[in-house]
Amino acid sequence: MIQYELFATTPKAMEDILAEELKSLGVGHTKATMAGIAFQGSLATAYRLCLWSRTANRILLVLSRFEVRSQEDLYKAVQKINWFEHIQPEASIAVSFSAKNSKAINNTHFGALKVKDAIVDQMRAKFNKRPNIDTEQPDLRINVYLNGENAQLSIDLSGESLHRRGYRDVNLKAPIKENLAAAMLLRAGWPKIAAQQGSLLDPMCGSGTLLLEGAMIAADYAPGLLRDYYGFINWKKHDAACWESLRAEALQRKLVGLAQLPIIVGFDQDSHAVNAALTHIKKAGLQSYIHVEQRDIVDAKAPHSSLVGLVICNPPYGERLGDEQETADLYQRFGETLKAQFIGWKAVMIISNPELGFRLGIRSHKPITLYNGALECKLLRLDIEPEQFFIPKAKSAEQRLEQITQTTALEETDTGAEMFANRLQKNVKKMAQWARQQQISCYRVYDADLPEYSVAIDLYQGEQTWVNVQEYAPPKNIDPFKANQRLAGVLVEIPKVLGIDKAQVFLKIRSKQKSTDQYQKHNDQGHFHLINEGGCQLRVNFEDYLDTGLFLDHRPMRLMIQQQAKDKRFLNLFAYTGSATVHAAKGGAKATTSVDMSNTYLDWAKKNLHCNKLLQGDHEFIQADCMAWLAAEVTQPYPRQYDLIFLDPPTFSNSKRMEDVFDIQRDHVLLIENALTLLAVGGVLYFSTNFRRFKLDTHALADLIIEDITAATIPEDFARNPRIHTCWKIQE
Repeated sequence: MIQYELFATTPKAMEDILAEELKSLGVGHTKATMAGIAFQGSLATAYRLCLWSRTANRILLVLSRFEVRSQEDLYKAVQKINWFEHIQPEASIAVSFSAKNSKAINNTHFGALKVKDAIVDQMRAKFNKRPNIDTEQPDLRINVYLNGENAQLSIDLSGESLHRRGYRDVNLKAPIKENLAAAMLLRAGWPKIAAQQGSLLDPMCGSGTLLLEGAMIAADYAPGLLRDYYGFINWKKHDAACWESLRAEALQRKLVGLAQLPIIVGFDQDSHAVNAALTHIKKAGLQSYIHVEQRDIVDAKAPHSSLVGLVICNPPYGERLGDEQETADLYQRFGETLKAQFIGWKAVMIISNPELGFRLGIRSHKPITLYNGALECKLLRLDIEPEQFFIPKAKSAEQRLEQITQTTALEETDTGAEMFANRLQKNVKKMAQWARQQQISCYRVYDADLPEYSVAIDLYQGEQTWVNVQEYAPPKNIDPFKANQRLAGVLVEIPKVLGIDKAQVFLKIRSKQKSTDQYQKHNDQGHFHLINEGGCQLRVNFEDYLDTGLFLDHRPMRLMIQQQAKDKRFLNLFAYTGSATVHAAKGGAKATTSVDMSNTYLDWAKKNLHCNKLLQGDHEFIQADCMAWLAAEVTQPYPRQYDLIFLDPPTFSNSKRMEDVFDIQRDHVLLIENALTLLAVGGVLYFSTNFRRFKLDTHALADLIIEDITAATIPEDFARNPRIHTCWKIQE
């Protein structure tokens, strides 16, 4: 029996799942590579994989390997193959070409054309006929992969990706491919659960892909049985008898398997999704075996008389900013449903934001990385047992306070709160004296000094004293009840130590952020208060945003700008609420420009200037994406010129108003270079970031005079946390 060199492709991160599957289908030695497995086997082996593989994309039969140092090398190597052994002269073909690290050919379209020309020219020369091109369902699909100078040419036996089982409406866009769904089920241990007659339930089933893949696995139903097209059907070396034998065997196994199928149920709140799922189930011939109905997630229940089994779903990812809170609430409701209705079951779901998994309130096994298209995701596997339950991490102060009141009374705090109170009192006494000497009215008095009490506490003094408390999210290994008890102790002791009403204490939740959460609105109270800094009146807000509108750690930087601004033209990029602009104007700047993407914050900046009776001067406010504004400005024949520029960008931003995602590490060189184009001769640019892992690309900026002035810009109240920001003075 002829042994062929074969290669099975699969989505990234699914290689080990595919390798296990190949072994279960009789493949011996395998070699895993990125997004695929290499192995040897007979034609029957290749056919069996096309019919039975649940996780592969394509099965390739390698025809030739050769070196490509020029375009002509590719053409000649393809012509050396006798294509009449594989297709009729008038047959249809399609060529897939990909290249990596190739100096000879880096345009995949050109590479595909070169391969096609070589085949067509050979056939035309021999038979005076030429193959046709059919990109949809050709008689033969040729695959060429060029890595450096090494090329591999294969016949694609699958013809089209094997994830296309044949039951899905091709016009309906689905959120998950069939082979990824199968990988989820295999990783969740569904074959073993199904063998024990455990049930399968998808409470957010969408178009039914997970249900169908689960049923096919449980019923020993070959995923390729519904397909009527493969890449080998019109291949001249096709063994039709072998293929029909394998199909007959698969049909018999399906009949036996369907008789033993466990209970499989799906719910979805969307009637259109339910209709799509029912259509797909019918096309797969499984309408008598899978039950689907319209039902909200909170109404999901285990089927009557069913054995405990597996809950599986592909919930919404909440990638768009506006969907984040709604998605977080959905996960919390889902977690509550699992705890109430599915004790003893297992659950598995794929998510793109691991933070959402914590909203379930159920501890998971170590997450498994998978990719849904290009999007990196995590597969969460849960045991729905009471000992695995915990209180979900709050994403807002309101949620955190609600948790505290549910689990502990504010009067019943732990005894360690006295230790916290003593430390706070000591800090306040020390810092108050320093603040009076420096004429500072807003400053930090506590920053996780005691690890058990992981909060930051800032005093704001105006017409009265306000306290802004930021809780750092407790580690996973901290008991939620204990964390709530400690935070309750903090909120009780602060008013006592400072002698203020508890209504003057505001709580914020500080957690790992995917984007610029400090700029996202959390409330809509609209209460603003005036504070004084360096002779400037500034408006702050304690309720509506994660941050107050004033970054206290930048106090020395703002005062430095105020001292240097006299008769200068000042540019404030990513201006936020314009506090640096106020200081520049107070210091005598002859003109200021403040650029920010948010009209809300620019309006705040204008009101800050108005409070100081400075709005009448030459002050410009520009609502724009700073990256785009700079890029446009530097192309002008005579770009604006500034003597003093303050550049304090966010770490990351994917605002819907922006054309592209902003990443400080990736984009800072271009940002600085464009900003310097607007810097007048002898001018100074101050660049700052609070990204702790940031590395300034000094090589790319080698022609500049760069001075790290971080130490001079860290105020005494932040000295215990010198990594709060990093700052450079940059000149040309």
